[in-house]
Amino acid sequence: MDDQGLEEDFDLGVHTTGELPSNEAAGPVFAELIATRAELKRVETEVNELRDSAARRQADFENFRKRIERERSETYNRAVADLVTKLLPVLDNLRRAVDAEASAEGNESDEFRHFLNGVDLIHKQLGGVLEALGVKPVAAEGELFDPHLHEAVLTEETEEHEPDTVMQEIVRGYRLGDKLLRPALVKVAVKK
Repeated sequence: MDDQGLEEDFDLGVHTTGELPSNEAAGPVFAELIATRAELKRVETEVNELRDSAARRQADFENFRKRIERERSETYNRAVADLVTKLLPVLDNLRRAVDAEASAEGNESDEFRHFLNGVDLIHKQLGGVLEALGVKPVAAEGELFDPHLHEAVLTEETEEHEPDTVMQEIVRGYRLGDKLLRPALVKVAVKK
């Protein structure tokens, strides 16, 4: 508001009280009014700056919170992947023991068969724990060879299978979510 507006406000205030302004009284009141308006403008500017600062701090905090959450998730996934990678050879050995049970002859003792049944249960239990963590086997046998998921360790010329088809899974591959923990070691068919 300009000085003319201030003078009009002052004049209105004086006339409403019924007193005529004197030069002595008008000067200090007018100066106080100008000072009060200047102080109000300064305070409004300061409040706006504080609001902007608070909004920026809130946005910074949200970004910080999201970054920490993302880092925590990445750390957890990395720890699970490291642990699972160390457990995969144990799972492989249990699977081999279970496969040995299938090839065991009928003349094996009952004790040996119970032992192999126990190994099968342990294999299933460990597989269930890994599955609960999000670990899934890589599909291999009968699938088209994918160098991102499979590692060809053997090839065989054959007409029974289409070329570049996985004929046999030698060692099972595993994924954790989208991350490949270990490729499947496979035998691949090639054209004769």
